[in-house]
Amino acid sequence: MDTAYALGPQAALGDTEREILAFERQWWKYGGAKETAIRELFGMSATRYYQVLNSLIDTEAALATDPMLVKRLRRMRDARQRERSGRRLTPSS
Repeated sequence: MDTAYALGPQAALGDTEREILAFERQWWKYGGAKETAIRELFGMSATRYYQVLNSLIDTEAALATDPMLVKRLRRMRDARQRERSGRRLTPSS
């Protein structure tokens, strides 16, 4: 078993990963656009942030740390992917 994970699920995550989960849990509390807060807090573009977030929510450590948040984010991602797939499959007029 991974030593860091044996200490608890949060120990298996890095500081930035824990901060990203915390931000996703309450980003609406930050005034202004989410993209601006992402750049200010994490020093990365929104595109890079979402790449990191999508990888993060696929990990067992993130799921163990905040199961409700991670499951909600996974459902939202899956719904967006299904919507995009549905648009591609519809015949054009």
